[in-house]
Amino acid sequence: MINHVVLFKLREFSDEEKIEVIAELKGKLLALKDKIAELKYIEVGENYELQANSYDLALISHFESEEDLDKYRVHPEHLKVVERVGQTTVARAAVDFNF
Repeated sequence: MINHVVLFKLREFSDEEKIEVIAELKGKLLALKDKIAELKYIEVGENYELQANSYDLALISHFESEEDLDKYRVHPEHLKVVERVGQTTVARAAVDFNF
């Protein structure tokens, strides 16, 4: 199994806007579970500190194999979310590992 972990740092937003953007991204990411067969597990968590210097959102997802992760990366539904993430974030960090 592959564990795919991604952290997102949002652009500068007011607290109200940040809450809305986090909720939007979280919803879009979680909705991928019903759209991409290769995605076996997904969890999305937001940083409880709105004005933290660290990352704002964390994605944890599981795949049976590297090939399944590669299919997920290019899946049209995932690419739609990637586009929106790109519009709302300034940084992203990821790590993929076997477990």
